[in-house]
Amino acid sequence: MAYVGRFAPSPTGPLHLGSLLAALASALDAAYHDGTWLLRIEDLDPHRCQPQYERQILAQLAAHGLIASTTTRLRQSTRSEIYRHALNELKSRGLIFPCDCTRKILAQQTEACCERDCRSRQPDLIQSALRVDLTALPRAQILDRSLGPIIFDPERHRDVVVWRRDGVAAYHLAVVVDDAAQGVTDVVRGADLASSVPWQTAIQRLLGLPEPRYLHLPVLTDADGTKLSKRDHAAPLADGQAITAIRQALGWLRQPQAPNSLTVGGTIRWAAEHWQPQRFAGLESVAYE
Repeated sequence: MAYVGRFAPSPTGPLHLGSLLAALASALDAAYHDGTWLLRIEDLDPHRCQPQYERQILAQLAAHGLIASTTTRLRQSTRSEIYRHALNELKSRGLIFPCDCTRKILAQQTEACCERDCRSRQPDLIQSALRVDLTALPRAQILDRSLGPIIFDPERHRDVVVWRRDGVAAYHLAVVVDDAAQGVTDVVRGADLASSVPWQTAIQRLLGLPEPRYLHLPVLTDADGTKLSKRDHAAPLADGQAITAIRQALGWLRQPQAPNSLTVGGTIRWAAEHWQPQRFAGLESVAYE
């Protein structure tokens, strides 16, 4: 099977060490398997995504020796009609229902599904997101290359939002449609996204789309266990310290360290040749020090 992986940043700010960790691991995994590494621009939120951040992300990746296999980049903001086609297919099978639960209501729930069960109500259609009903699917097990079995349970994963109330495709729908369009065979990303696998696999099965393999990485956290992210004002990457950042990331991934004499590009090539994801198997987080 051909290996096609992808790194998909959202241009809402520059990359930081946590995002470098994901980009580096996905690129190394692709290179180790002689595969293709793609760059996708996930800009579903046009009001938050800024062109200057996209340019900065591309420059940061290049400075750290991370070059996509092709210059063609899929851009989510241009694909709304393709996402709507997938939505209409689910609608035609009677699998879509409106849900007007507010963020406040959802925040008070114990789970991500619609606890008020809007299937049996008549919600305000103007104020509703659209959910797909997953209850008819059988229970399934998805084997993650690091975390082991991830279970889809139709009683626990009853439904998920596929179209937001602001008229934009939801992440779960967009990402599975895009993965299929790009021929993605392997997804390498942070363990904080492992919980999305059951819903994405379920949508793939409903739409008859290929199911990629998954490899979830330890998430970089601060001393108290909070994930480092743009939202928490994590410091952006310093391009002049690329080799230091790469060696740090390899250390967090418990990878063998390349010789100190190598350049940025040489370090990337050496690390790909010696890539050993089993070294972080089962590890969901690692503290920044």
